Amino acid sequence: MNVKEQLEPLLLKVQKPARYIGGELHSIVKDKNTVDFRIALGFPDTYEIGMSHLGLKILYDIINADPHCWAERVYTPWTDFEALMREKGLPLYGLESLDPLREFDVIGFSLQYELSYTNVLNMLDLSGLNPIAAERAEDDPVIIAGGPCASNPEPLADFIDLFQIGEGEEVMMEMIALYRGMMADGSYTKKEFLRRAAQIPGIYVPSLYQVSYHDDGTIASVTPTDGAPAKVTKRIIQDMSSVRYPSTFIVPYMETVHDRAVLEVMRGCIRGCRFCQAGFIYRPLRAKNPDVLCAQGKALCDSTGYDELSLSSLSTSDHPQVEELLSRMIDYTDEKKIGLSLPSLRVDNFSEELLEKVSRIHKTGLTFAPEAGNQRMRNVINKGVDEDEIMNTCKIAFKGGYTSVKLYFMSSLPTETDEDVKDIGRLAQRIVDLYFSLEKRPRKMVSVSISVAVFVPKCDTPFQWVGQDDFETIQRKQAALLDSIRSRKISVAWHDVHTSVLEGVIARGDRKLGKAIYLAWKKGCRLDSWSECFDYDKWMEAIREAGLTVEFYASRTRDLDEILPWDHIDVGVSKNFLKREWEKAQRAEVTKNCREQCAGCGASRLLDRKDGVCVE
Repeated sequence: MNVKEQLEPLLLKVQKPARYIGGELHSIVKDKNTVDFRIALGFPDTYEIGMSHLGLKILYDIINADPHCWAERVYTPWTDFEALMREKGLPLYGLESLDPLREFDVIGFSLQYELSYTNVLNMLDLSGLNPIAAERAEDDPVIIAGGPCASNPEPLADFIDLFQIGEGEEVMMEMIALYRGMMADGSYTKKEFLRRAAQIPGIYVPSLYQVSYHDDGTIASVTPTDGAPAKVTKRIIQDMSSVRYPSTFIVPYMETVHDRAVLEVMRGCIRGCRFCQAGFIYRPLRAKNPDVLCAQGKALCDSTGYDELSLSSLSTSDHPQVEELLSRMIDYTDEKKIGLSLPSLRVDNFSEELLEKVSRIHKTGLTFAPEAGNQRMRNVINKGVDEDEIMNTCKIAFKGGYTSVKLYFMSSLPTETDEDVKDIGRLAQRIVDLYFSLEKRPRKMVSVSISVAVFVPKCDTPFQWVGQDDFETIQRKQAALLDSIRSRKISVAWHDVHTSVLEGVIARGDRKLGKAIYLAWKKGCRLDSWSECFDYDKWMEAIREAGLTVEFYASRTRDLDEILPWDHIDVGVSKNFLKREWEKAQRAEVTKNCREQCAGCGASRLLDRKDGVCVE
């Protein structure tokens, strides 16, 4: 099928045709007759979201560095283009070759958030493939997935042939080597490939595990078959400074969400905030050294022409050599007139020296994340900051000429009351009052923006057993927050209740939830993270028709001894450690960060080093 001939007449009929044409600067086109392995790297959301994702940029670079392999990209089409594709019989295709995805050996999906799951099914269907793995043909591509949501792969177990657990740079190439080898020696069948792939550390093949349930719907057992391991342990990169990193990025024709060069500073986090899944599943902390970072940042800017460089990590200011790194990076970016974006600043290590460096970058405003409005709640979530530190940080910023501060909070946290929520507004008011108490302050009017997310319990965190607030409780707390705001200098934004509840259902789902996901997709659910496309009522219908309830998955508190759907996936942090942290949360007791004292989470066993130390 000649996709190009079918595609061209359609482009003038859709918004943002640049999403669908490929051909961007630095995209890699190979002769398919000279390669023996082809993979489509899929991001189950729109082009401008997927093109901003760093993980796929890294895999694209690593796979294409092998002359025998060709990695292409594919994204979720927007509704207008999807309608035309279905009307004209145009299959989903790779952006580099414009070949239909059915011609690829493997299609891989990056799972970054739960509300993208119906997009996975829709993309498979648009490719002419059955979304249900057991009903796909022997010669259909192998469907794989990875990313943070793969920490609980069970909701998608019916649709995905294999999951890569953890960091993908090495395990991806090992899987590709197995596939190519079996094709070369004639031993390939899909069943045998999956059986052998399950022996690669970090690969989970859901069809090789049998799940049984108690009468109350909880899991009775998860039994591996055909030699699959009882637990699948995530893969990590041991030395971030030596692992391959792209020297260039594809430069899109249209604006994307993060339209800049991105430099990964480190992986992992030392903080242990109890609500933060990323802070646990990416342990242990591994930082790149400043020499490597400066060289990589320069290479990206030189090759792409981007005029902004972002330093990416969970907590950039926790880099062990952050002062040296910033000094060197800012010297380069100042000289080249390149903007430097420094997200992930911490309240408790923000100094005048750091402000001086940040001020050389931009002066549009500063963003911090106190997460809760009072000390008890910050202790519950193990945020590790107190109000004096918050106020001192704002004072430093105001004296340094800043008048705009953005603060991130969460509501519906475990043990939270309505008064705790109102304390978010009261804290914002005290920051406004602080500004006016300063003798030397900027002439511009102060602005304090508070963004409040609805807490969603996630797997592999100390809160994985907690019941999420129900719909009515979340709405009541949001009303209490608004009631606490007394100043026009404070603006408030919050997450949608409906999407937060659905995320709570899916995040801790088991295999039975796959039926609800399938039914929701059949009812037309897709692009669920987009408000104009999200249909909560259809999702609720699908959950009911699957014989399931929101209460069982979202608002039910789990017993500490219950077998959880993800217990056979090992992300390095032990279940006993998470239990201890949950017990400390209920006492509002703080655990020190990893640099101050090792809490014994278990992640050190993933490192090759033998001294048992994660953090220098």
